[in-house]
Amino acid sequence: MMRNNKSGHAALLRPTYSGSVVALALAVAAIAAPASFAQGKSDKPAATTAQTSQPATPPASNRADAYYHYMLAHEYEEMASTYGRSEYATRAVEEYKMALNDDPDSPFLNNGLAELYYRTGRVKDAIFAAQAQIAKDPNNLSAHKLLGNIYLRSLGENEHSSAEGDVLKLAIGEYEKIVQLDSKSVQDHLILGQLYSFAHESKKAEDQFSAAQKINPGSQQTALSLARLYSGQGDSKRAIQILSALPEQDQTSKTQYVLGASYDQQKDTKNAITAYRKALDMEPDNLDVERALAKDLLADNQLNAASDAYKDIATNDPSDPEAYLRLSEIERRQGNYDEALATLKKAKALVPDSLEISFNEGLLDDALGHYSDAIAIFQKLVADSEKADGKYTDQEKNNRSLFLDRLAILYREQAKFDDAVATYQKMAQLGGDYEEHAYDSEVDAYRDAHEYDKATQVAREAVAKHPKNNGLQLMLALQLPDNGHPDEGIALAKSRLNGSSSDLETWRALTTIYTRLRRWKDADDALGHVQQLSKNKDDLLYAAFLEGTLNDRQQKYDQAEAAFRKALAIDPQNPMTLNYLGYMLADHDKNLQEALSLLQKAVKLDPQNYAYLDSLGWAYFKLGKYDLAEADLRKAVERNSTDPTVHDHLGELYEKTGRLKQAAAQWEQSLKEYAVTAPADTDPGSMGKVQKRLDSARIRLAREAAHPGPTKN
Repeated sequence: MMRNNKSGHAALLRPTYSGSVVALALAVAAIAAPASFAQGKSDKPAATTAQTSQPATPPASNRADAYYHYMLAHEYEEMASTYGRSEYATRAVEEYKMALNDDPDSPFLNNGLAELYYRTGRVKDAIFAAQAQIAKDPNNLSAHKLLGNIYLRSLGENEHSSAEGDVLKLAIGEYEKIVQLDSKSVQDHLILGQLYSFAHESKKAEDQFSAAQKINPGSQQTALSLARLYSGQGDSKRAIQILSALPEQDQTSKTQYVLGASYDQQKDTKNAITAYRKALDMEPDNLDVERALAKDLLADNQLNAASDAYKDIATNDPSDPEAYLRLSEIERRQGNYDEALATLKKAKALVPDSLEISFNEGLLDDALGHYSDAIAIFQKLVADSEKADGKYTDQEKNNRSLFLDRLAILYREQAKFDDAVATYQKMAQLGGDYEEHAYDSEVDAYRDAHEYDKATQVAREAVAKHPKNNGLQLMLALQLPDNGHPDEGIALAKSRLNGSSSDLETWRALTTIYTRLRRWKDADDALGHVQQLSKNKDDLLYAAFLEGTLNDRQQKYDQAEAAFRKALAIDPQNPMTLNYLGYMLADHDKNLQEALSLLQKAVKLDPQNYAYLDSLGWAYFKLGKYDLAEADLRKAVERNSTDPTVHDHLGELYEKTGRLKQAAAQWEQSLKEYAVTAPADTDPGSMGKVQKRLDSARIRLAREAAHPGPTKN
């Protein structure tokens, strides 16, 4: 480019001047340029030749020329941005260089060129230019900020690369200098704090966030940064304190959203829901907030509210498969199986290969009683999730354990106990907690089959393999009394008492063992230890449930009811408590409407639990609602054919509705199961009552056979 070709450039660019920054700047150039481009020096007359061979500052005419080229550079840069043409960026760089020829020491121009390099993707040139500026002036704030910005972007681009650590150190170094030069910048303190967090220097990060908070105590960005730091450290309590301390007028949707996430971290779902609702009120169209709210509503079993939220999400984002999947889950849990299937198909259309959708298909088939179809789905999930080398990521282990567990449960429901055991053995291969759960479930499967010797054998194998595992030791201790070795079981459990926190679990096991052995005094003493050691909500709930069970087994029904109501006060949504109290009330013809309500809640929380279905059917029977009773009692028998009580209940229903042959068949099956059931799993006299009912039915059937007449059978 010719040095004297100014008129040509002016003519070229003149059409863009009107209304532009250039037109305004040129109007004030004669006044502003000398002060702006003389590297911060005052506009004093230049020294004479006699004083020095080099002028202290460029002549005014050179500064004016420098400003002229700067304005052309600025205009070319805007054109490059507007039209996306690289040649304009090149022309802008050339104009900056010519401006620097006229005013080489101007920090404004040097910084401008460095920033231009950066904005046009010439990162190395930008770094060299900024570093050159810092070499001349170590306190050049603009150059440090440019370098810091470059390293920040490079950090994001180099994420997970080997260079990440070096770039992080460079970024930290620049921002340490930046906050030293300008200690009042909230934003720079926050950036440095975040960099320290990324480098796992939590104390330094906290210091920077605190410095920002002192500058602007009401800054929501500072509060959010501190909250995220504390949450990352697992200290959600402090995160909640920081966010809650913000004045109401400074609260935003974002602060409430992070507050909700902090409550989630503490498993405080109700307060999380409150925070998410506030966030959504402030920003009604924020689907991320609504998704978090919907998830917690579902976790809190607020099914109707969760359904409304997911329907709104699906309406506003029809491409979100998660919304349809959760809606289907809600519909399944509410017993609306046809709607659940239709909704699940919408999710599957969006993600045909989703493991979670297939998993929910299996659950739906199970709920509908399509057991063969459900088994086929879970068999495929198990096969597809298997790895020949047996090496799984944590997520793969979790998924595979879920598939194996559901398949094993289906096998147990269909009395395919060998298949269930084989499935649990596959789960044990995952190791860790999965192995412990597999052993525990394998023992339960053998107990379902009334094969107590095999259950004990598995428990002994588990302990031999993991002799230091307290949970497995107590599993064996609980099993031994049912296999004719009560003293060995008690001694084993007592040997686990060591004055540590694990004693609570041991005293629970001893309470259960003594209760099953009907050693009431020992059970009361063990329960006292449980109550003394129970401090948090879950432990207190467990203690109240054990108290209720112990009193019920002693036929102290008023005390049992009081204990179960205490448990419900701790957790009104606990299905085990709802079922036990509801069944006890119904069985004694007490508060039948309340009993029904409690049992309906239990079944809604766990629709496929055979014991809950049996209890609900029994409540309907007591209320004279025989059609409803039959539906649930039949489902219970389908899901567990080895429990003598469910056969007895269905037999009574058949007798009441005039189907005496079917009643007799159920009672025969009940007696068959009683004969092989551990005494601790039955109430004294129950078997005798069933025998009397069967004997009476047989006599009546014999009379009817001798004197045939109209019959409902």
